[in-house]
Amino acid sequence: MKSTISVLKADIGSLAGHHMVHPDTIAVATKVLSEGKKQGIINDFYPTFVGDDMEFIISHNRGELDQRVHELVWNALKEAASKAKELGLYAAGQDLLSDSFSGNLKGMGPGIAEMEIEERPSEPFVVFMADKTEPGAFNLPLFKMFADPFNTAGLVIDPALHDGFKFEILDVYEGESITLNTPEESYDLLALIGTPDRYIIRRIYRKQDNMLAAVVTTERLNLIAGKYVGKDDPAMIVRVQHGLPALGETLEAFTVPYLVAGWMRGSHYGPLMPVSQKDARATRFDGPPRLVGLGFNLKNGRLVGPSDLFDDPAFDEVRRTANIIADYMRRHGPFMPHRLEPQVMEYTTLPKVMERLKGRFKKEEGTNKVKASIYTSSETNE
Repeated sequence: MKSTISVLKADIGSLAGHHMVHPDTIAVATKVLSEGKKQGIINDFYPTFVGDDMEFIISHNRGELDQRVHELVWNALKEAASKAKELGLYAAGQDLLSDSFSGNLKGMGPGIAEMEIEERPSEPFVVFMADKTEPGAFNLPLFKMFADPFNTAGLVIDPALHDGFKFEILDVYEGESITLNTPEESYDLLALIGTPDRYIIRRIYRKQDNMLAAVVTTERLNLIAGKYVGKDDPAMIVRVQHGLPALGETLEAFTVPYLVAGWMRGSHYGPLMPVSQKDARATRFDGPPRLVGLGFNLKNGRLVGPSDLFDDPAFDEVRRTANIIADYMRRHGPFMPHRLEPQVMEYTTLPKVMERLKGRFKKEEGTNKVKASIYTSSETNE
């Protein structure tokens, strides 16, 4: 029998602003999921949070996008949102973009990362969850895990990894996908995923046998809702060991606090800081963007764990560097490159400010209007 690992998450309201999930909302959601476990809808679950996002890590045998599993989670999120409203929490129900359930959670606001797998004799995996950033924030570390031999030694010395991996990329603006192979198409891959607000790594497969190795939430809330409703705060599942990157190789990809889009009002670049569960709260400038990593094993459809992987002094220097980068970026104030580029800011609240100035611009003679877009022109400039 195949097992399914599902990570389903949403911002349903938080304490003291976009800060952290209130424990009472987790408690009411847990009650709903516990009843679903008793009924045999799911095998096991682990509720948690990062920043203002409630996260459910669930195991079951029903496959991806299963109606009963998704409806159970929808009910848990609705109950949690109701409790958030009762407590007067900030942005209660923010990510729930529909009033009624419609078969599965796709397009309804919550983030979805699921993989149906054949359990190995030992099935270790990691769930990475980020707050105050976007799905493309995982592009860089996923490339390092599965395609960079300077990060992952197994790509060189382990025959099971040596043939490389297949990367499934989603263009979230055009609604198209493409699959590229590494190492032979690594440069083509980088040409796309280096634009993480548009091209997002959705799934990764081991090339030699098509084993599913990683899956990422790709929901872009502003594209679903048609307006800014908060950052997307991605999660991903990464299987490790036994012919896949080792646990330490996956964690090594986060030893540089690289810049990601999000942070305050979803409008700034800031360093992604790996933290322990106890520090998974948004504070400075509603951040900095946070990352939690929980390690599990799956056995006969049941979760074993977790281990709080970044609760380790080995990552203290990464956090110190992240704080230095945060200081540097904040000193730019409202200027780029701290503030996001214009085409990304179109999906924030800034256009409402710009609308007030629209009628005051005057056409200048001898100037040309330039189309401000990326990768859409049939001509290229040398």
